[in-house]
Amino acid sequence: MNAAVEHVAFSATELLVVAIARLLADCRHVIVGASSPIPGAAALLARACAGGVLHVDVLGSQRHNHFTNGGVETFDLAAQGRVDAFFLGGGQIDAEANINLVGTGDYPASAVRWPGCFGSSHLYFLVPRVILFREEHTRRVLVPRVDFISAPGTSAPGVYRPGGPWKLVTGLGILAFDRQRKRFALESVHPGHSVEEVLDNTGFAVEVPPHVPHTPSPAPSVLALLRERVRAEIAETYPRFAATL
Repeated sequence: MNAAVEHVAFSATELLVVAIARLLADCRHVIVGASSPIPGAAALLARACAGGVLHVDVLGSQRHNHFTNGGVETFDLAAQGRVDAFFLGGGQIDAEANINLVGTGDYPASAVRWPGCFGSSHLYFLVPRVILFREEHTRRVLVPRVDFISAPGTSAPGVYRPGGPWKLVTGLGILAFDRQRKRFALESVHPGHSVEEVLDNTGFAVEVPPHVPHTPSPAPSVLALLRERVRAEIAETYPRFAATL
């Protein structure tokens, strides 16, 4: 007789944290930028699951940040090939993984202005696994072509570029990016959502394999680690976010 499988309820946010942590499982060094509570929690969870082998720097944190000048040291380490994964978002992300952090409309007379790109283009070129992350999965965010390219998803032949987009994680699913073909393919759909919902809310064509699995649900042991150890760790930087776990 098979033992009963334990099921534990989890939130959409917890699913995202665990899904991203799973993507970081074989990394050596992950850096998380400012204003990134979900990626930050995911990186700390991946470190906890790896037994402390993974090196994590959460910019904005005092306890989980080994830098004295985060931006400069992040850029230097990326240029040296010593950063395995980083996270980028965008007000707009398009079919070729170009991201827009500047605003909508014709630049410089943009109708809507966003904070700007800072070092996103630098890191997009150098970090081998850039994970694009946006909770909102709508045609407003995932557009056919961005209004302004803050950082290009691909480069012309002959351009030295060891880094670039690897995955796109949203509130609906996970998409993988093929840099050679400049296309996204649907990798998994989160529980409670469907392939049709993903396609209906994406403003560009997405490749869909014959079978699209659901994003795996978090294991009870991993959820416990997230809700106890990681929650306490991320609370130092994002106390309001930690309270939701």
